[in-house]
Amino acid sequence: MSAIAAEKKLARRTVERGSNGERTKDLLFRSALLLCLLVAVAFLGALAVTTLSDGVGRLSGEFLTGEPSRLRTDSFGIRPALIGTLYLMVLVAAFIVPVGVASAIYLEEYADGTKWWNRAIETNIQNLASVPSVVYGILGLAFIVRGPVDIFGLGVGQPTLLAGALTLGLLVLPVVIIVSREAIRAVPPSIREGSLALGATQWQTIWKQTLPGALPGIATGVILALSRAIGETAPLILVGAVANLRFNPEIDGPFSALPALILSAVGEPKPEFQSIAAAAIIVLLVILLLMNSVAILLRNRYETKW
Repeated sequence: MSAIAAEKKLARRTVERGSNGERTKDLLFRSALLLCLLVAVAFLGALAVTTLSDGVGRLSGEFLTGEPSRLRTDSFGIRPALIGTLYLMVLVAAFIVPVGVASAIYLEEYADGTKWWNRAIETNIQNLASVPSVVYGILGLAFIVRGPVDIFGLGVGQPTLLAGALTLGLLVLPVVIIVSREAIRAVPPSIREGSLALGATQWQTIWKQTLPGALPGIATGVILALSRAIGETAPLILVGAVANLRFNPEIDGPFSALPALILSAVGEPKPEFQSIAAAAIIVLLVILLLMNSVAILLRNRYETKW
């Protein structure tokens, strides 16, 4: 009996020693994660404080409604770039919502996963979601702006607002498709089965049951995709965004956007342009925060608990 008791005691000590070692590793890992988080938040806070201190003094009604000027920095305005940014978001949403949701419905509800072409489409969509934005800018420049075919009347060699919107739409379209598929997949199969059992067709089931249940997730994904598109600079520069446009942009004409204006202002040698860039960054951050707030409200208000 004493030998058995000694073996049990030794085994208990071994388990306790192993548990202590695992707890120590877990504590060290969590501490490292917390340290990385604190460093990231510290850098972000420093950038935010610097931007606010440099740009708050520039914010005014004249700054939001005026026109840009390289000579008169005291009356510098961002109206064309601000209007161009809002136009871009509206056009991008008009492109990615029907195309992205329709693609997600096909892949999730109709496509046969055993077919090689459907698997190839899914793989390519997942890969395209991680392609750098500058690549989309090059493709937009080559096939939309300077393409051999006059796509939607854009005009060969014409950098227009619609060309920029299509380029940004292609950039965030894979994200919208992936998020929409996840939202559709989250609807319980019993909802579909009950609808079909009552005599509804597959399309009626999708339109009346599946899509309403997935709508909060789809809307959140679309707004977050637009939040990414609103801050992209490289695609807009490549497709011909004008930094200091002095008139309101039109769909089939030259355009400007806040990211292009900020990049141009940061590169100016005059110190006054640094405060202009900081103020434009604040305006862009406010728009971004408003969009994210709308996404959170939609998710919390209309999210369905299955």
